[in-house]
Amino acid sequence: MKKWNKNFCCLRNVILILLAMIMTGCASPFSAGYGAHGLSRDEFARYVEEVFRFQNRMTSEVMMLLPTDESGSSHDDLLLAERQMHEVCASLNEYAVRESEGQRIGLFLSRNLEKSAVDCEQAALRVQALLLKQNDIAGGALGR
Repeated sequence: MKKWNKNFCCLRNVILILLAMIMTGCASPFSAGYGAHGLSRDEFARYVEEVFRFQNRMTSEVMMLLPTDESGSSHDDLLLAERQMHEVCASLNEYAVRESEGQRIGLFLSRNLEKSAVDCEQAALRVQALLLKQNDIAGGALGR
């Protein structure tokens, strides 16, 4: 009987230690804030909205450039960057659609959005840089 009590006490201590480790591990992602920058909930919501608007503006500018561009320049890099932006921003776009339609936004989608918001902004910035480069090329061709 003493041996069983001793084993039970050891097992109980191990379980308590594991529970403490799990609880601190689960609490740490929520205590740091939202997204890669650890923003408050409101700050993160504003940031996500800004990124969404920015990447949509980049898509619109690419669409406006392509049919009207007569300079003969290749847009392969720009189209590739735009496609990559759409892939990286997929969680953001899904979130925006669900929110606008009043659908439930699950924890999985919210976590994906937190992880990908900065990458989405970076992808949109790459598209913006290529658009500026295309505009410089087109402006140079028109200035001849």
